Amino acid sequence: MSPIGNTLICVRWLITGTATGPHAIENAALIFNEAGVITAVGKAADLASSENITNRIDLQNHLLAPGLINAHCHAAMSLLRGAADDLPLHRWLQERIWPMEGELVDDDFVQTGTQLAVAEMLLGGTTTCVDMYFYSRTVARVFLAAGMRGVLALPVIDFPTRYASDADAYIATGLSVRDEFADEPLLSFALAPHAPYTISDATFTRVLAFANELGLPVHTHLQETELEVTDAVAQSGERPTARLARLGALGPDFFAAHCVHLNEDDIATLAHHGASVVHCPSSNLKLASGLAPVAQMLAAGINVGLGTDGAASNNRLDMFEEMRLAALIGKVQANDASAVNAAQAFTMATLGGARATGLANVTGSLEVGKATDLIALALDSPGMTPLFDPVSHFVYAASRADVSDVWVAGVQRVKDGALTGAAAHTMSELAPSIQSIRERVTALRK
Repeated sequence: MSPIGNTLICVRWLITGTATGPHAIENAALIFNEAGVITAVGKAADLASSENITNRIDLQNHLLAPGLINAHCHAAMSLLRGAADDLPLHRWLQERIWPMEGELVDDDFVQTGTQLAVAEMLLGGTTTCVDMYFYSRTVARVFLAAGMRGVLALPVIDFPTRYASDADAYIATGLSVRDEFADEPLLSFALAPHAPYTISDATFTRVLAFANELGLPVHTHLQETELEVTDAVAQSGERPTARLARLGALGPDFFAAHCVHLNEDDIATLAHHGASVVHCPSSNLKLASGLAPVAQMLAAGINVGLGTDGAASNNRLDMFEEMRLAALIGKVQANDASAVNAAQAFTMATLGGARATGLANVTGSLEVGKATDLIALALDSPGMTPLFDPVSHFVYAASRADVSDVWVAGVQRVKDGALTGAAAHTMSELAPSIQSIRERVTALRK
C-alpha cells in the first residue's frame, strides 16, 4: 500500500516543528508525493493551485503536526498492563516482572503484545517507536505489517532468558535481525545493553565495538533510581554515567532512558559528549523513581526526547500525556513556571526523539524532503476551544482522543479515528490471545 500521485492536505493550523522551533502556520497546506516525501509546506492559498495534485484532503477545522516519537518503549509489555502496580522499580522488576517474563515471554507473547501496543500508539498519534524488547524479529514483522516506523533496540543482558543464553547470544541474535531487515525503510536499529547494573564492562565493550563497526546507535537505561547510583558507587566508586564515559560509550549516537538521578557532573558529562536523554515522566512518577532534572539538561544543551516506557510501568502508551507531564513536572522540579515551556515539550515529543535515534533527517518535523509522518487533530470539541496559541494548545489542551488522522511515510494509517490497513481488525483478532495470556498472568499473580 503506497500513496498515489501528489496529495494536498489543507488545514486550519500546521505546526512545522523544525530545528528553529515549532512554528505555527494558519490556513496552511502540505503536499507530499507518491514516495511519501513532503514536497511543500506553506499557506494554503499559495499551494492550492500547485500542479499535479491528484488527491486533495480538506481538514479545515484541524491542526496538522509531526507524528509523535516514542523514544523508549517495551511494546510487548502492554500485555502486563496493570499486572504489577504500586511497587518501586527494583521490587517491581525482581518480584513481579522478571518472574512473569520468565514464564510468559515467547514469540507469541511478543507478537500479540506488540500488535496491541502498535494499535494503541497509532491511534494516539505516535508514528515512530523505539522498542527495547526480546524477539526482535517478531517485533520487526509486526511494525512492518502495521506500517509504523520502528527503531528496534536490540537487547543485550548478561543473564540468560528464554530469548538468549548469554551476552554473545543476545548480540548475535539481534544482529541477525538487523541483517534480515536492513533494507526496510520503516525500520532502523540500535544496540541496547539493558542498564549499567545488568551489563559488565566486558559486555559494554563488545557492544560498543559492534556499534562502531556497523554505525548503530546505543540505547540503555541510565540512573533511573537513587539505589542504582548508590549501589554503583558502593561497588566500584564510580557513578554509572562516569563509568560509561570511561568505557567510551557516550557520544552523539548514544541515548539513555530515564536519567532521573543526575548530578551536575553527570549532566556536564552527557552534554560534553553530545549524548541524548529520553525522559519518561509517567513511568518515573508511577515507580516513584523521582523527578528528572530536565530543565537543567536542556539548559546544558542536551537533546531530550520523550518515551512512555512499557505499559507495565505506565499503563498507557500515550505520548500526549508524556508531553504534558514533561512540561508540568519540569516547572515544579526547576521551581520555575517558565521552565520546559510548550515549545520545548513539543520538540521533545517530535524532533528531540528523532535526533536521539538518528532519524532527524527522516522524521520529527514537517519539512520538504522529510517523510510524511504526520498527525491531524480535530479542533471542534469543547476541550479544544478556543485556540489562541497552537503550540501551547497542542501541549496543554490536546489529548490522544483528539487525533483524527495519522500518516506514516505518506500512507494513511488512521482515518477519522479508526485504524486502516492490516491494523484495522487488530482488537477482534487479538481478543482470544489476550484472554489466554490474561489468564496465565492472573495465575502467576496469586
